[in-house]
Amino acid sequence: MNDLFPRDDEGVLHIVALSGGHDSTALALLLREQNPDAPYVYVCTPTGDELPPMFKHWNDLGERLGRRLVPIMAGTLQGVIRQQKMLPNFRARFCTRILKIEPYRKMLIEQASIGPVVSYVGLRADEEGRAGGAYADVDGVTMRFPLREMGYGEDEVQATLRRFEVICPNRTDCGTCYHQRIGEWYEFWRDYRSAAMEAVDIEAEMGGTFRTPGRDSWPTALKDLFAEFQRGSIPTISLNRMTRERMVAGGCRVCAM
Repeated sequence: MNDLFPRDDEGVLHIVALSGGHDSTALALLLREQNPDAPYVYVCTPTGDELPPMFKHWNDLGERLGRRLVPIMAGTLQGVIRQQKMLPNFRARFCTRILKIEPYRKMLIEQASIGPVVSYVGLRADEEGRAGGAYADVDGVTMRFPLREMGYGEDEVQATLRRFEVICPNRTDCGTCYHQRIGEWYEFWRDYRSAAMEAVDIEAEMGGTFRTPGRDSWPTALKDLFAEFQRGSIPTISLNRMTRERMVAGGCRVCAM
């Protein structure tokens, strides 16, 4: 465990929460640049339902940062769905709570029992209304938001990614995220057919749908939606809409920052 969570000379553990989205990626690169000798520990919270470009991005970041990302996991999305006996939706976002927030909090509690911990989170200066997660009350843990401390907003984050020549995947969340738009469902079906069929199967198993009824004019059930795609119906909206645009519309910030 000490090999995974090395501390500085004063016994402080510095943990960088790295979802792999634009903000946390820029944060990790900046911290590494500013303090190249600091023993930062980069952690991610995979759900097992991320698309291949996301896993490649995590691996590439580990190589660039000089330390592989430590996965903090509490099961997989499909496992949690079966445990909860339902699919996640707008009103029941248990996926984020069980697979991301609670495991990260548990890790912080365990590490804080050993010594002081500083947790770095990539919240920007232009999103002051957003909280930094349910961790500030953990004894021995100090929350820091360096992007805010540096006055970095969206423009500065994008400039940082361009400077480091890093391109984040369009999708940093689950392949079967209930919040994705119709064009993303089409890309999911088009590019990851096997995973798409697994999503159809788990909808049938759970007796529900990932998509919200009435959200748009397309079929709600993935089986019917994918059949429409198979017949040649293709969404006319932009198919390259980035995940962060969905987050502004109310999606899960933890999966994209």
